[in-house]
Amino acid sequence: MSAPVVTAFSASPLDRGGDSRNDPDWMAARTADPAALSLAMIEGRPRLEAVDGQDRLAWAPLSRLLPLSNVEPVFLGFWKEAPVFASSVPEARAAELETLMGPGDQPDMRAAAARLPMGDLAMAGAAKGLFDWHGRNRFCPGCGQETQVASGGWRRTCATCAVEHYPRVDPVCIMLPVFSGGSEPICLLGRQAAWPAGRMSALAGFMEPGESLEEACAREVKEEAGLTVTRVRYLASQPWPFPHQLMLGLIAEVTDDRAQPDLTELEAVAWLTRAEARAVLDGRHPDIVAPFPFAIAHTLLRAWADGEA
Repeated sequence: MSAPVVTAFSASPLDRGGDSRNDPDWMAARTADPAALSLAMIEGRPRLEAVDGQDRLAWAPLSRLLPLSNVEPVFLGFWKEAPVFASSVPEARAAELETLMGPGDQPDMRAAAARLPMGDLAMAGAAKGLFDWHGRNRFCPGCGQETQVASGGWRRTCATCAVEHYPRVDPVCIMLPVFSGGSEPICLLGRQAAWPAGRMSALAGFMEPGESLEEACAREVKEEAGLTVTRVRYLASQPWPFPHQLMLGLIAEVTDDRAQPDLTELEAVAWLTRAEARAVLDGRHPDIVAPFPFAIAHTLLRAWADGEA
C-alpha cells in the first residue's frame, strides 16, 4: 500500500485538545498559562519572521497579544507541550506588531503558502479558517440572536434558543479528467477567465445535497467540459482555508476527448500528454502556467504526469 499523499495546509503538528477544550475551567487555565503562545493573524494574513534563513510563523506570549486582539483568541491546541492560540489583530494595529514581535511581515495566505514549512502552514490555515467562520457566524441562523464563543473558538452557542454551532467545512470535488482511448493517455486542464494569463488548473465544484463524491465529480465534469465520467479514483484531500473548504482530489476517467468548455465557468480547456504535463509543471510549456505548487490541483497533475495516479 502506497504512502498517503500529504498536501499543503495539512500535516499539522498540533494536539488540538479534543474534548478537553469543551470544559470552560480547563480552557480558562490554558488561556492564563504563562507559557501560552499565540500567532497573529491580520485580516487573514499570518505574521511571519525569518529564523535561520527560513520563514516561520512569528509567535508571542498570548498575554502580550491579547490587548491588540479585536476578538477572542482561538485555541489551536498543544505544540511542543505549550498551549498555542491565534489572535486576530485589526489592520489599524498591525504596525504595533513590529515592536511586540520584532522584524517580520504579513503576506496574504497564498503568498505565505509558498514560504512556510508544512507544519506552520497547517497552523496558519486552521487559524484563518476559524476566524473566517467566526466572522460569518456571529448570529444564530435559527433565531437571529448574537451567539457567544465557546470551546476555545471551536463552537458558538446561542443563549436564546440553546443551539450550538460548529465550524463548517464545505466539501469540494476537484478532479483531473483523463482519457486513455487514444494513441497515448491525456489529461484535461481548464481555465477561468479571471485567472492570470496562461494559468490552467483541474476542474472543481462544490458538492450538492444528496450527492455522492463520485456523482458530484461526474456532474461537474459534464457541466464544465461536456465529458462523461466512467470511473473515479480518489488520490488525496486538502484543507483549503479560502475560506473553509475540504478539497477532495480525484482522477476522473472519461469516455472521449471531445471536451467543450461551458464558457460560464471555463473559457478554455487543453488536453496534455504526460510529457506536456511535466513541461507545464516544470515551467517549460510555451503557453500554459501550472497550478500553484501548494494547490491540490498541482498534486493531481504531478501524480498523473509521473504515472502514480
